[in-house]
Amino acid sequence: SERAETLEPGATGLLALDWWNGNRSVLVDTDLSGLILGLNMRTKPEDIYRALIEATAYGAREIITTFRKQGVQVNELVASGGIAHKNPLLMQIYADVLNMEISVSPSRQAAALGSAMYGAVAAGSAAGGYDSIFDAIAAMSSQPAQSYLPDEEHAAVYDKLYAEYDALYNYFGRGGSNVMKRLRTIKRDQLSI
Repeated sequence: SERAETLEPGATGLLALDWWNGNRSVLVDTDLSGLILGLNMRTKPEDIYRALIEATAYGAREIITTFRKQGVQVNELVASGGIAHKNPLLMQIYADVLNMEISVSPSRQAAALGSAMYGAVAAGSAAGGYDSIFDAIAAMSSQPAQSYLPDEEHAAVYDKLYAEYDALYNYFGRGGSNVMKRLRTIKRDQLSI
């Protein structure tokens, strides 16, 4: 992360498709596979690491773009869990690629806290809980731990890179080339021998 953080957007010359376990959202195709384009003899591990982080951010942007095309507004992002607290590089790349502010939940266990809130509502105020989820939220939550704001210069570079990602995404994901599926078939055939 420290070495990848010193790199500017686009400086690696790499672009990846983040389909290491297929594409689970939008394309919903488990037979797709990952791809890294632009590798050469001077490619370093930090270049690949950054390209893979960027690819996951482009995948998130693809999902958000799809939501918006279907009329679902996405105006705010709140990140929770370990990575949001542990990896500022990833969070900043996401903010830049999405060109949106991302707030980080103050709780490292946000899902557990949400469950506890609903438990407190189930108990009700008579048993020491709350009568509505809104009351529980007001009493049991706090302001975001941190926010990541997009860097406009980085966002402009990422717009160009995302356009290239989107072209690869559609080419390999929507039937422009089925090479990923053919490779998987060859692999299966060889493993069954």
